Amino acid sequence: MHLLVTEPKLLDRARAIVDSELDAVELAASRFRPDSEVCELARSNGARRPVSSVLAGLLSAALEAARITDGDVDPTVGCAVVELGYDANGFGSAPTDHPAAQRVSAAAVPIDWTVVDFDGRCVQLPPGVLLDLGATAKAVAADMCARRVYQETGTGVLVNLGGDISTAGSDPPEGWRILVRDTDDAPASLVTIGADTGLATSSTRRRRWSHAGEKHHHILDPRTGKSALPVWKSVSVTAQTCLAANTVSTAAIVRGLRAPVWIESLGVPARLVDADGGELLLGGWPS
Repeated sequence: MHLLVTEPKLLDRARAIVDSELDAVELAASRFRPDSEVCELARSNGARRPVSSVLAGLLSAALEAARITDGDVDPTVGCAVVELGYDANGFGSAPTDHPAAQRVSAAAVPIDWTVVDFDGRCVQLPPGVLLDLGATAKAVAADMCARRVYQETGTGVLVNLGGDISTAGSDPPEGWRILVRDTDDAPASLVTIGADTGLATSSTRRRRWSHAGEKHHHILDPRTGKSALPVWKSVSVTAQTCLAANTVSTAAIVRGLRAPVWIESLGVPARLVDADGGELLLGGWPS
């Protein structure tokens, strides 16, 4: 995590606010904590359960992302991710007795985001469904943290949660200057963004592991239950919110070669780095 403020004397207070927000998000949405709400839902065996306002907000964002990407960003891939060996024990570990006690193969049972019955307060999931909100929850958290820091302190702020960046309030005189680089050997792009802006990078080069003789990364194609083809090493997008940016960058990884035309139709600034390290800049990528 990176936390930057324009008023240094308010940094400690801002840090306390961010810590509080992230603790709440983790308790609601972490599939690595047995006491989290998503793990409790996985144990519900199809029963309808009320959820906290935090999880309700995160789930609403995830389902909206699924809707506008035609299912490319899907919160019901949790079991598939676990089956590929990405669980609380680390990357490449064998599936354990995860709270999704009736875990089933994504290939065996057709599941997608449309099976989630959510009325804004209560959730009902079919048995065997484990939510994985990682594709959107981190971006939502960045937006929430930046917004709350600004509202409660008045300082300009930038929050970076592992490549999901959100700003709020006044920006520095020179703007927020960000070096976008996925890995040390990848091409870099120095950009400047202003206040109330989101920037997200989705990558097929980070969070990689081998399991059962195959290589995987953490962005899954919901239709196959497997890691999306690594057409792009990374995709970075700027938008009015980090959630909006992350939704597009994640879906672009899943869409592969179809991504540039789709991004151009949206009119959002984006930077795509292909398998050979070549850059494709779209929509007036900031400089």
